[in-house]
Amino acid sequence: MSDLKKTPLFDWHVARGAKTAPFAGWDMPIQYTSIIAEHEQTRTKAGLFDICHMGEFLISGREAKAALSRVVTQNLATLVPGRCRYGFVLNERGGVIDDCIVYCLDETQYMIVCNGARVDVIGQWLKDNLPPVDSPLEVTDISDGTAKIDLQGPLSLDVLQDATGQDFTDLKYFGFKQVEFDGEPMLVSRTGYTGERGFELYIAPEKALPLWEKLESDVRVEPCGLGARDTLRLEVGLPLYGHELDEDHNPTEAGYGAMLTSEADYIGKPHVGEVREKLIALALEGRRSARHGDILLNADGVEVGRVTSGSYCPSIGHAAALAFVQADQADADEFAVKTARTELPAKRVELPFYTEGTARKKLV
Repeated sequence: MSDLKKTPLFDWHVARGAKTAPFAGWDMPIQYTSIIAEHEQTRTKAGLFDICHMGEFLISGREAKAALSRVVTQNLATLVPGRCRYGFVLNERGGVIDDCIVYCLDETQYMIVCNGARVDVIGQWLKDNLPPVDSPLEVTDISDGTAKIDLQGPLSLDVLQDATGQDFTDLKYFGFKQVEFDGEPMLVSRTGYTGERGFELYIAPEKALPLWEKLESDVRVEPCGLGARDTLRLEVGLPLYGHELDEDHNPTEAGYGAMLTSEADYIGKPHVGEVREKLIALALEGRRSARHGDILLNADGVEVGRVTSGSYCPSIGHAAALAFVQADQADADEFAVKTARTELPAKRVELPFYTEGTARKKLV
């Protein structure tokens, strides 16, 4: 696997005995102890995640807002400095090229954070589709010069403040602050992918290890891999690109139509209301999981969709899944998941399966 990229923290992961595997072209830690233990750690205390594989772009210029509004679904007209917003980059058919977060650094500079496997695609899309403007517009891929570490969990605020000696109590959800750590700039974002209170930290690669070790030295923190990250995000119904999001489905089909409030004429906008399939949530009895690609059957045994993600979910005590289903079948209550070996009864439920700060609740 010598062709796989490695994050600045890779040697640390190996030294700690982490199991690694290919992900988005990178050799990434999947787990250190067990997925369930790391999941529970994040739900109850604080988990630390290496997310350095993500991509980052700067879009700078006097007309950066107007130009960027052409290629993202976020409503940049209401996005002010110090705030960020989740949304999508769409193709001409309204399909999702990638989901991303746009940070308003100031009125003339924005940062896009995209998925690691889509960095080249997004870079080329920005180059090809940002409209010409009267003033200079600069697009810079800063991915190689940016490390990203996520600190997630109910104790993350206390841990971060103790580690940095700075106050983040006033940082609201989807807000961010630019500070310093060890003499280098660090962007602290009140965002995450776990359904818990958390922070995403952007810093220069050479400072990633000192920051990681500082945070990990806290007794309230344990390193966590992508295995737990996947079960955590599934419990709160967050999408994974290539599973719930792809170029053949638009954001409305994936359940994000209400977020499409931008009045700008962004690429793909005429097609975002076309709904052929809908993403639904399914609860399954016990621990046996559905998997990506498993067939979804209606009560009459007719194929009506396919599973996009599925797993046993420790915080709710049973398996859960997300699936795309034909729009005219999406309101049914009972389905079956056809796996390679059997059929599993599944019940349609509302998202999220798990809500931050609530006690455990079985849905089946």
